[in-house]
Amino acid sequence: MTFTPIDRAHWARKEYFDHYFSQVPCTYSAVFQLDITRLRQQGQKLYPTMLYHIATEVNLHEEFRTALDGAGQLWIYDRMHPCYTIFHKESETFSNLWTEYTPDYEAFCEAYRRDMAQYGGNLGMEAKPGTPESTFPVSMLPWASFEGFNLNLQKGYDYLLPIFTMGRYQETGGKTLLPLAVQVHHAVCDGFHLCRFVNGLQTRLDGTQVHEEKEP
Repeated sequence: MTFTPIDRAHWARKEYFDHYFSQVPCTYSAVFQLDITRLRQQGQKLYPTMLYHIATEVNLHEEFRTALDGAGQLWIYDRMHPCYTIFHKESETFSNLWTEYTPDYEAFCEAYRRDMAQYGGNLGMEAKPGTPESTFPVSMLPWASFEGFNLNLQKGYDYLLPIFTMGRYQETGGKTLLPLAVQVHHAVCDGFHLCRFVNGLQTRLDGTQVHEEKEP
């Protein structure tokens, strides 16, 4: 894990961070309907492919990699990895797994398959041990679609990293739409940054050029 410390005194965002972190603590969330028609047509497996594209976009933007440690020091992680939930039907509980991000799609999917094979059957909150600090949370609710979604974090004002939640996709007007809820902290991420992220993610999905991903 490597990161770059932020010199808050000379940080261009200092005024905005202080306002939305201390004066008016503010997190916010929004739901976007992503067009995954091309992804489905190409036959990619949905969950690892979305994890890959979300992680790729996260790693392009510093505001989605900015964190705060217990001593109050701000830093920007050089690389972030997805930490995602898997559901256990037998116990109706979930576990967290994480997979190291790599820009190579096939290598990432292979790492995902290895993690699922080795840790996917483990019960408990942390199915794969050693979750690094440089992870961001992703979950999926495949049982229902939604148009609104937010997380109520009692101590969420100290958590700066983004949180992603996907829902069940729907066929609408010849398109396949996937709801994606994104929760961010206003101290590090404005509406401009969130929209840039989502538009970049949609462009990535529209231009998917990866090989067909088969079920393991």
